[in-house]
Amino acid sequence: MATIDDSLSELTTSLQGAMAAAVVDSNTGMVLGKIGNGIDLDLAAAGNTEVVRAKLQTMKSLGLNDSLEDILITLGKQYHIIRPMERKNGVFVYLVLDKQRSNLALARHKTADIEKQIVF
Repeated sequence: MATIDDSLSELTTSLQGAMAAAVVDSNTGMVLGKIGNGIDLDLAAAGNTEVVRAKLQTMKSLGLNDSLEDILITLGKQYHIIRPMERKNGVFVYLVLDKQRSNLALARHKTADIEKQIVF
């Protein structure tokens, strides 16, 4: 088990192409911890909170009896991974990657591992 700051540090230093990461409370849109640069993580947290809420509402409206593992947003130069925490309802891990320098499969796997070890 690790603190939010330790977990984010491990996530970004262990992945080639990692630019920034945050842990976000999706009930408020507030950042609980962040690391990196190249993106306004406070603004991104607020915006991605709306993405998570919209997806969960859509799943509910469709009557899907399933869980949300992660959301992948692919931009021209970046990948954005949003991973809701299984153990902490209403909190997600957010990771920004340089698309040219990163391995998406490895990043998804590492984000899942980190999500499981964060303690509050």
